[in-house]
Amino acid sequence: MDYLKSVVPSQLVSERGSNLIVINPGSTNIRIGLASQDAPFNIPHCIARYTNQVPKKNVQDQMLNSQVTTAQHVEREKAYDVIASLLKIPFLDEEVANNSFPRKMGRVDGYNPPNTRKDAAFNWTDVYEKNMNSTSVSDSGGTYKSKPDQAVNPVLLCLVIHQITYQKLCCKNLMDKGMTNEPLDGQHEGSEPKELPSNEHKFKAFVCGEEALKISPTEPYCLHRPIRRGHLNISEHYSMQQVFEDLHTIWDWILIEKLHIPLAERNMYSAILVVPETFDNREIKELLSIVLRDLRFSSAVVHQEGLAAVFGNGLSTACVVNMGGQVTSVICIEDGVALPTTGKTLPFGGEVSTAIELIVNSELADIARCLLWTQRHHQTWPQIRTDVLSKPIDLLMLNRLKESYCAIKEGELDSLAVVHSYEDGMPAGSHKTRLTALNVPPMGLFYPTLLVPDVYPPPPRFWFNDYEDMLEETWHMEFPRRSEFSDGLFPNVNVGLAMWDSYPVFATKPKKEEKVGLAEAITGSILSTGRIDLQRKLFCSIQLIGGVALTNGLVPAVEERVLHAIPSNEAIDTVEVLQSRTNPTLVPWKGGAILGILDFGRDAWIHREDWIRNGIHIGSGRKYKDSYFLQAQAMCYINS
Repeated sequence: MDYLKSVVPSQLVSERGSNLIVINPGSTNIRIGLASQDAPFNIPHCIARYTNQVPKKNVQDQMLNSQVTTAQHVEREKAYDVIASLLKIPFLDEEVANNSFPRKMGRVDGYNPPNTRKDAAFNWTDVYEKNMNSTSVSDSGGTYKSKPDQAVNPVLLCLVIHQITYQKLCCKNLMDKGMTNEPLDGQHEGSEPKELPSNEHKFKAFVCGEEALKISPTEPYCLHRPIRRGHLNISEHYSMQQVFEDLHTIWDWILIEKLHIPLAERNMYSAILVVPETFDNREIKELLSIVLRDLRFSSAVVHQEGLAAVFGNGLSTACVVNMGGQVTSVICIEDGVALPTTGKTLPFGGEVSTAIELIVNSELADIARCLLWTQRHHQTWPQIRTDVLSKPIDLLMLNRLKESYCAIKEGELDSLAVVHSYEDGMPAGSHKTRLTALNVPPMGLFYPTLLVPDVYPPPPRFWFNDYEDMLEETWHMEFPRRSEFSDGLFPNVNVGLAMWDSYPVFATKPKKEEKVGLAEAITGSILSTGRIDLQRKLFCSIQLIGGVALTNGLVPAVEERVLHAIPSNEAIDTVEVLQSRTNPTLVPWKGGAILGILDFGRDAWIHREDWIRNGIHIGSGRKYKDSYFLQAQAMCYINS
């Protein structure tokens, strides 16, 4: 303990964090890096795999409900008018009536956008590999590699570049003529990427990260998102084994390509898994199996995002509002210990969650889609084909527009912007237009009927009936027998086998739904603590993290809306949102790094051999303890 009081924090981080990998998986992005780093790699959590399936799917999520029902459309228009009244802008019908003619828009190819905005167009991903004998060209980074101890000949390099350019033109001509489905050199279609005859020019087997989102729909690839809406994205069309394989491939690619940690060296590293509060026990166990069994880390520990966020900002008591890419979770922390009774479940979008935290389906993707709907309604969107479901690059563009131009403020908010069109592998087209009502989409956080989310089918609920609880000691308790299913459905249930891949999706049992906005959710969570002193402290210690937290004007809007949501009979008159000490999207990852560095006892860490042989078993002494019970070790150091 004397060492801890005298050591410099930077020295402690450098010494104890050099062999700790912090992994914070999310629905949209994954944050991963060494605990000794200042910031992690923040990479889109997706993978595009080569496919020769006919007809080809651009996105694996086939069962998306992209159609807005009449009732949803009416509710959306009502929510728009309520927001318009608050923001003092024209109502929806009033705006349309005043604009009998469409707004002027023009195509601006070659237009030079201002440097203050991210208006540059995305480029299509090059999906071809180049396997040269001595020199190769990197697709993503534009770097050149040669054999060890051999200099690159400039003349040879120029010849290689010209040859590759010629090959790409030839390949494009073949595709334009509709000849891509024909076998070349006697090769037949299969699961392996097709090879071209010259210099082993062939398709990549898979593409990860942002490059996967920028693949042209004409290329033979299908985009997979292994986590959606805060859960593993398992459905009839996306099997559990495929989800696990995609997670393993993405994480392994990041470890090798970004962190430069090969498989043979990972036994010298330990992993800190910072998971969303929405994850069920079974999902946490499967992620642990991927980390310890497949990625081969020597040991691992699990923490929850809400608790990690408190440590990431150096707090001990707060109401953490984690507004991520697809779900928003709210949980109260007192003296470094989470209060699980402060939550409830709000299952928007058809998802029924069994998590104990408060979950609001107000996410980046829905706000971006609401932005598109608003502009089309006001006739400000160019006459281009924008499809966020089948063309992920369009969703990238909309997210960029939302981040650059959307804000919460009173009065009419218009802005001149450049919208890009991406048509089947052609160069991006630029369209200069004036976007309007840019303060309406982010207000959907408080009026969720404005956001019409997609419906992602959940896996059968019996898949999550895990009586080997990850949070408490449960082996001394008896549970009722599962009479609704035969024993044949559960062979070796604790070892993570795909026992229901060939079975249809069973109907879920609906729970009581509370579809309220963000302000009501925060208020209800804090008031459920039942102690006036703690309630006052939490209302003055609201912490916003996640991507949506970067929205301009969100902090005063949350303070005002939460204050108005507090019942008049409550003796509370002050609401304050604390300023984040670092990038709000990286706070949980940073907190996970701090927890790992300060966890000297490592009583809750699970070793690889123990997990593979036994998993969680009675009397092992290595049973997973949730972060609820782990903060005391680190809090002693922080508060000293």
